[in-house]
Amino acid sequence: MNINWTQAIALALFYSCCTTAIADVSNAGHAAMDYHPSQIDKTETFRLNRWLDSQFEIFLDFSPLAKTRLGIKTDYGVLDDNSIEMDDRYVAWRLHSVTRMQQLFNRAELTAEGKRSFNLWIRLSDEGQKSIRFRLHRYIFGRKGPHTSLPNSLINYHSVASLSDMQAYISRLRQSGRYLMQALSKAKLSASKGIRAPYFDYQIALSQINRVTQGSPFTASGESPIWQDIVRKTKSLTTAGEISDGQEKVLLEQARIAIRASMLPAYLSIRDWLEADLQYVSKQAQGASALPEGMQYYLYALERMTTLPLQPVEVHELGLAEVARIQKEMSGIMTQVGFDGRLPEFFDFLRDDDQFYFDNSEKGRQGYLSLARDYLRLMKARLPAYFGILPKGPLEVRRVEAFREQPGAAAHYMRGTTDGSRPGVFYVHLADMRAASKYRLEDLAYHEGLPGHHLQIAIQQELDNLPRFRAYHGYTAFSEGWGLYAEKLAKDMGFYQDPYADFGRLSGEIWRAIRLVVDTGIHAFGWSEAQAIEYAMANSPRPETAVKSEVRRYFNMPAQATAYKIGMLKIQSLRQLAESKLADEFDISAFHDVILGSGPLPLPLLEDKVIEWLDQKHH
Repeated sequence: MNINWTQAIALALFYSCCTTAIADVSNAGHAAMDYHPSQIDKTETFRLNRWLDSQFEIFLDFSPLAKTRLGIKTDYGVLDDNSIEMDDRYVAWRLHSVTRMQQLFNRAELTAEGKRSFNLWIRLSDEGQKSIRFRLHRYIFGRKGPHTSLPNSLINYHSVASLSDMQAYISRLRQSGRYLMQALSKAKLSASKGIRAPYFDYQIALSQINRVTQGSPFTASGESPIWQDIVRKTKSLTTAGEISDGQEKVLLEQARIAIRASMLPAYLSIRDWLEADLQYVSKQAQGASALPEGMQYYLYALERMTTLPLQPVEVHELGLAEVARIQKEMSGIMTQVGFDGRLPEFFDFLRDDDQFYFDNSEKGRQGYLSLARDYLRLMKARLPAYFGILPKGPLEVRRVEAFREQPGAAAHYMRGTTDGSRPGVFYVHLADMRAASKYRLEDLAYHEGLPGHHLQIAIQQELDNLPRFRAYHGYTAFSEGWGLYAEKLAKDMGFYQDPYADFGRLSGEIWRAIRLVVDTGIHAFGWSEAQAIEYAMANSPRPETAVKSEVRRYFNMPAQATAYKIGMLKIQSLRQLAESKLADEFDISAFHDVILGSGPLPLPLLEDKVIEWLDQKHH
């Protein structure tokens, strides 16, 4: 099992005890037989939650970087053991933990939410067991990998408020060589089995490594991004009176030596290996089915991402049907704005006309960020009418740091901390402003920010009736399905008053439908990169730069792109079910609280929960 714990937490792939339950059992002692069944239920669920919280602490011990991302400063000077041997120990621990849970707790005595926690803990172990077969199939280096995630973690997550925090930072720099070389060992092992990332992933990784290592103390001229961060954080300690000028100089020298002795040699080794291994990589990108056990791997990835036992052909056909449906709506808006021509010509108009883009300048980039913040401010004021549960955590909009920015790459969200000390961040790539249109910005802000990812993830982290692992664990089909559902919900809430903005919403939705076609085309039906780009360009108004970047992402992450539309359709179907069953009694805010009130769930478990809620309403 090829596990990158830092990224797992960041992408919502991984994980507060019930205060009401505490009152119920505080004087219980051992007199459980005196309780009514409802009291026994609460007692057993409370015990399970406490035990799962203890297991979550053990889980976090596998990844000090995950702790840092959660704002926890234990093991602050330690980097993860990134070896295959540690991955094996993790999988074995998960299996042992499930066995122990089944021995300790009676599932029949748990509340409905307790049963969900019980089932989810088993599911996590099962997922780990299933993934062992394909442990070498994940591409280590590419658009995302330890070569960028490590400096990103240090810069954006390792906060420094004291001398010991900075010493911990330097300690991690000293371990960076070991951490990066462990990742390189995994990449070499995959390559020995004939599993290599596409050619363009090698190119992206080499470009990113050059950007990370450009400037002092890696090279003679300029300052590298990580050195700028070190200088800034060290200077802040001096300014705050935490350290003296002399201590500042010592810390900076220690950091410089650590980078030169540990981090730099590792980056050079990765760079050299990527350059040498390129000769074995086809310049024509191939999908998962071209890999050893490739089709089996894709079927596994498809089920893991969608949480449903789907076949590539049915996903492909669903995508084609959704593309056709959405294009009819697009044609209606084209008529509304008075465009005289066919839909592909309208796409070209949107791609080419300057009115839809900010200038490719610093002023233009600031204008883009400012407009995004305006949309989110207006949306925040409208939320109470549609949600009973609202997030407390703050949200910021930022441009992606230069060392990991890619022209045309998709925007993304990074979660904040539960205590609000680090905000959730909506990140946008603005290297190419022609890939960042005005008409799509409103839709994008709602997906990544409110009522999309930030609202869903902040609520998830703030839930106080669930074991802690559920505050941080995620399912792509749920989270991205919610993000896409949120785009359409915003229209129900009265937004997208500009028809071009509403067209931007549809262009976002059709892109997720296109993903169903393209992802399965690439990985199950042998589509080339050129075929995928041609289909996407013909059926959406996306600029070519963005299309090319997105298609390459799909080659890199098999099946991930299918989760968005599959998840959205499931949430929409559950809402339709609730509306039909409850009729005039349907309350949109209550429905949303049901969807979000248990944290992310696999789609079958989400459906079960909605049906439970509807049954309760009828009784």
